[in-house]
Amino acid sequence: MFPPLGEGTDVARWTVEIIEWFPHDPEAFTQGLEIAGGTMYESTGLLGRSSLRTVDAVTGEVTASVDLPDDLFGEGLTIVGEAIVQLTWTSETALVYDRETLEELGAHAYEGEGWGLCLSGDALIMSNGSDRLARRDPETFTLLGTVPVTASGYDGRLDYLNELECVDDLVIANVWQTDRLLVIDPVSGQVVAAIDAGPLVDDVSRSASGDIDVLNGVAFDPDSATLWMTGKLWPRLYRVRIVEVPQWE
Repeated sequence: MFPPLGEGTDVARWTVEIIEWFPHDPEAFTQGLEIAGGTMYESTGLLGRSSLRTVDAVTGEVTASVDLPDDLFGEGLTIVGEAIVQLTWTSETALVYDRETLEELGAHAYEGEGWGLCLSGDALIMSNGSDRLARRDPETFTLLGTVPVTASGYDGRLDYLNELECVDDLVIANVWQTDRLLVIDPVSGQVVAAIDAGPLVDDVSRSASGDIDVLNGVAFDPDSATLWMTGKLWPRLYRVRIVEVPQWE
């Protein structure tokens, strides 16, 4: 999945290589993206427009969808066994659904904002827009601990960690309002690589006929060891591979 990591604490520099693109609902304010069992799941946001949906990645067709109540702003999501867990932004509520039917099964309460969520081994990893990642119990959503995210040679706070994807004991985090994703060791909080997704932003900017928002949404496809990526209000969904940045750049 990933190119070689750097030596010691060095942060590797990677970028994305577009393999192909497919249509994506340009009205979807994408907050979370996940693939499991060959099905793509997407969480969308905005008050009065938030949803949980399944999507045919090739056609862009929404194959099933449930709307959130108008007062809930959908955020990141992940798969836990036969359930889907979807965060909300400021309502301090994580909704739980049946993965097959999208029927709502219950909810978990938490303190603070919800941004991104993924499952790493036996713990959920959650972001809240700050520079910290939280670990939570997948069944009870109990907070198990938090860790600040740091990068070698960088003294500032790495805030705005957003949509998350857990891959190979690492976490890929979109950084809100940027074209960059960070690859993080969730145990130590150390950034091991940075991914420049500028090629996607350049491509979608040329193709979009209306306004688009920021890069957001990353899903690991285990069948092809590639990533699916998109953004808020993007008309395209991309399948990409991660490659090293050429040394001369």
